[in-house]
Amino acid sequence: MRITDIEVITFKSQSNNVSTKWGYGQWLEEPQPSTNAITKISTDEGVCGYNTGGMGGYFGGVFPSEVAAMIKDLLVGEDPLSREHLWNLMRDNHNFHESLIGNLDCALWDLAGRYAGMSVSQLMGKAREKVRAYASTFPNIGDPDDYAKFALECKAQGYTAFKVHAYIYWNPITNQPAPRRPAFPKQDIEVCEAVRDAVGDDMTLMLDPWGIYTLDESIYVGRELEKLGYYFLEHPMHEFRVEPYRRLCNELDIAVCAPEHATWMHYSRAEWVLQGASDIGRIDINFGGLTACKKAVDVYEAFGIPCEMHGGWFGNSAILGATTEETCLFYERGLLRPEFDYEATPPFLNSPCDPMDDEGNVLLPQGPGLGMDFNWDYIDDNRVA
Repeated sequence: MRITDIEVITFKSQSNNVSTKWGYGQWLEEPQPSTNAITKISTDEGVCGYNTGGMGGYFGGVFPSEVAAMIKDLLVGEDPLSREHLWNLMRDNHNFHESLIGNLDCALWDLAGRYAGMSVSQLMGKAREKVRAYASTFPNIGDPDDYAKFALECKAQGYTAFKVHAYIYWNPITNQPAPRRPAFPKQDIEVCEAVRDAVGDDMTLMLDPWGIYTLDESIYVGRELEKLGYYFLEHPMHEFRVEPYRRLCNELDIAVCAPEHATWMHYSRAEWVLQGASDIGRIDINFGGLTACKKAVDVYEAFGIPCEMHGGWFGNSAILGATTEETCLFYERGLLRPEFDYEATPPFLNSPCDPMDDEGNVLLPQGPGLGMDFNWDYIDDNRVA
């Protein structure tokens, strides 16, 4: 079997993400039409593999025109089942960003699963079919009472864990968008206190400041979270420096979860492990695809360190299905906010990626491939050039 073509199918899809104080300088007042992309790898045997370009388009799926020809030159004519060989070819091409490698690698895994008639997690060696979910909030959804009320709503829906994104690129005093710095760690802690008071001690809680703190602020917040019994502090500082994280881990008892956005896939994660710069690892398929994520998870497992997958969607679900809860405990379900219908299936799919049972577990896709069941009628009706 040989690869004959690689194409990107783009189409319009309407978002129901309305009127959320998302921060980062944005305030969305109306439904936002967006361009979605599906990468398709075709073969001479008629078997195809697909990927949506990340976690529903986290890094997008449209290749720059100057890279598209390089992709075809490199991959067309190759055996699509030789994934490790192709992954190394892409890694060694300096024109290929690791999110692009991740996109193509996931499509190759999907192709292999469809060819074999089984899920990707089965190909990797399936460990489970469901994973404990945590509700991951939008940032800037209101005052501490708003967060507390929402945490109770999530608990009533069956969630047993809840992650706070508090005030990110947002000034909670003036209720206006703001630069990354200065951060508002005291106001963030007020949110965390309100959530803990509301849900009690039987719900696992986390905080993700999304890299906005200084080292001193991170130490302060971490110590306050320890008093509140939070499980981890995620990505509190920028991740282009390892040393502040090493110092932070030495100062705190609460687990530090990182790196989330550090580049270079499992290679950089191994360095963070050796430096003692995090207590819980972090990665997703946008950093080198399923191949790199599996390598990273294996590194963490070898060192006895947990690894939490960043976000959900089909690719990350395959990794979770092929690992045990000892290494990867949670599925991140979100981002969530009041009155946001997360349960609505995207119109380009016939079935959702991550339905949740009444015990707070996500039921993982079972295939074939990554388990994506596309609504091709909708996609074809909404195609764009």
